[in-house]
Amino acid sequence: MAALLLTPVEDSTSDEDIRNFLMKYGFPSPDGFKRVPSEGARPAVAVTFDGATEPALQALLPRVNQVFWKNHTVTALVMRAPIE
Repeated sequence: MAALLLTPVEDSTSDEDIRNFLMKYGFPSPDGFKRVPSEGARPAVAVTFDGATEPALQALLPRVNQVFWKNHTVTALVMRAPIE
């Protein structure tokens, strides 16, 4: 399993919106979404992919990192271990 951290993603953004955004750029369908609390202006979501590897996500990462989406420039990072 591999995970991707996207920030900033507002809490009001639905899992389906996130799924559609990622799949538009060639990512496999995500298997899980976990909101990461933030006290600042950078709310995040950890997206898990059960059938993907870290190298596979690293190869796809440039497709979404620094893309303008939902009035923000998204930063994407591949996580070494999912957020518990």
